[in-house]
Amino acid sequence: MPAQRLQQYLDQQGVKYRVITHSPAFTAQDVAEVAHVPGRVMAKVVMMTLDGQMAMIVVPAPKMIHPDSLAQSLSAQEVTFLHENNFREKFPDCDVGALPPFGNLYELPVYIDTELAQQEEIVFSAGSYRELFSLSMKDYLRLVQPREIAV
Repeated sequence: MPAQRLQQYLDQQGVKYRVITHSPAFTAQDVAEVAHVPGRVMAKVVMMTLDGQMAMIVVPAPKMIHPDSLAQSLSAQEVTFLHENNFREKFPDCDVGALPPFGNLYELPVYIDTELAQQEEIVFSAGSYRELFSLSMKDYLRLVQPREIAV
């Protein structure tokens, strides 16, 4: 079942989206494969702390994040990956590992990789291990207003 907060938000904003149901998968790359979605448009959400502040980093499924490079891109002193135990309660309506890239709904800053932001569409986990949402990148950028960075 998709995250209700997200679905209600998209409906309220009048955004057209498509729901893609797939067999259970747990990594962004595996999800893209089972859902027949190109990895370049499949968003992966990575939770990190940037100088002590929790943030969402959104990258294409196949991309790896290197904390040192990210720190340099953001002029941050300390960049660390967060373990799910440190953010699970912030997303009560989502399966861990299936976070939608809508930090604005959870009072979190969002950073998106420039490569992903240049795509026509974005596909992402809708809060469950079995469902994705697909919408235009233009709508996503307008709603979330993430900061673009080179990851």
